[in-house]
Amino acid sequence: MGMLQEFKAFAMRGNVVDLAVGVVIGGAFGKIVTALVEKIIMPITGFFLQGKSVADFVIETPLPQAAIDQGIKPASLGVGAFAQSVIDFVIVAFAIFMMIKAMNSFQKKKEEAPAAPPPTPEDIQLLREIRDSLAKSSPRRAE
Repeated sequence: MGMLQEFKAFAMRGNVVDLAVGVVIGGAFGKIVTALVEKIIMPITGFFLQGKSVADFVIETPLPQAAIDQGIKPASLGVGAFAQSVIDFVIVAFAIFMMIKAMNSFQKKKEEAPAAPPPTPEDIQLLREIRDSLAKSSPRRAE
């Protein structure tokens, strides 16, 4: 039973739970960004590329006519799909950067909240005088 309790203590530590939440939210956020790229950004770029999708761009390796006559197909490099993945990555990285930047600025504001000022020597002296005055004016009780 000790192993089970040890695992429970490990799994419930703050860092592990935070990591799990981050992974789940990151997965959902990745889907949102992918949809943004595929459904909004890529159609806009396709408009400027005269109706062609970036993901459909391929580079085919040239082959001699003899190879083509034998039925050999040229190799194609999916540079468009790679470009779309790079765009996905850049958007995700930028969004995460902005989110972390916002969180850091919020944390700084929280840390910069004015704390109670430390008592000055004049305040301490005044409090001592009040204490001494009260001690002199009030009769001592038997304890």
